[in-house]
Amino acid sequence: MQNFNNKKILLAPLDWGLGHTTRCISIIKQLIDKGNSVTVACNNRQKAILLQEFTEIVFFYLEGYNVTYSNNKFFLPFKLLGQLPKINNRILQEHKWLENIIKEHKFDVVISDNRYGFYSKIIPSIFITHQLTIKAPFDWLEYLLQKINYSYINRFTQCWVPDYEGSENISGILSHPKKMPTIPVHYIGPLARFKTKVHVSESYQYNYCFILSGPEPQRTILENIIISQIHLISSKCLLVRGIPDSENSQINIESRFVTIINHLKGKELEEVLLNTEYVITRSGYTSVMELMSLQKKTILIPTPGQTEQEYIGEKLMTQKWALCVKQNDFNIGEATRDALNFNYQLPNWGNSKLEIFIANFLQSLQ
Repeated sequence: MQNFNNKKILLAPLDWGLGHTTRCISIIKQLIDKGNSVTVACNNRQKAILLQEFTEIVFFYLEGYNVTYSNNKFFLPFKLLGQLPKINNRILQEHKWLENIIKEHKFDVVISDNRYGFYSKIIPSIFITHQLTIKAPFDWLEYLLQKINYSYINRFTQCWVPDYEGSENISGILSHPKKMPTIPVHYIGPLARFKTKVHVSESYQYNYCFILSGPEPQRTILENIIISQIHLISSKCLLVRGIPDSENSQINIESRFVTIINHLKGKELEEVLLNTEYVITRSGYTSVMELMSLQKKTILIPTPGQTEQEYIGEKLMTQKWALCVKQNDFNIGEATRDALNFNYQLPNWGNSKLEIFIANFLQSLQ
């Protein structure tokens, strides 16, 4: 292991769902393995996730954006627009907080996963995103959102995109726009906690694994849909509810085929995924990266009204990488039958380029 002078690195993932937090795990591992100290600024829910993976990192409490969704997809854009003043206020507050923390703790680098206020003019600041284009119902609105997005991104030193630059990519126009930010943009490859492995057993422990995630109330809405139907499946199923901070919250279903668990740690989830034939989950970007890296057959259910997830779900279905079903149309019997007949053509990405990229980045700081 080569040591890169033990840089002090501050990392802050967005709290919009758990995906921003979990996809930073592979980056944190690379930074620590190369002899650097990592401090993470996050809220308590994010801290609970990272504590399951690391014992050697320091945590600073930082309030999240606390974005909530609407029950109805048609009201979601207005719900999000109504929260913009709150989000902008958090951005201003976190930037002021960051400036004081850098002076007090002498950090060498700041890495932000979609937290717009975590830029610095004093030290290198990295912005991680897969959304250089923010999908919107109207072209004029998409243009306006990209302009606002770039006005924040261009305050950083570099932008890291967790995808491949070529045609074999997940994000399509989201990460491959016609117009790029003015700062250097690096495609670092998909980020996944799990190493690519192949299922070698003749049978699976679970035929289906349902993984819930994302902001409320949509997480609970999908959970209720699944719970109302899951008893109809007569093969082994696992429901992972995606609520790591709710140990005492339990659901019971009268079916000998169904197991329910609130949350799984990284290694536990990896083992479950490797031993599951089909995975049913949201088309959140991090979830897709991890499932594609394991070459899993998936049924994706985009969060209603979340244009990014809807776009990714449709794109991957066109590429034959995943089956996509709308939440309002979701029927367990139909979805599982369609998956059995779907001509999956899963990608084979090979080795991750992240380790080499991080090593070269750290070397450039010398």
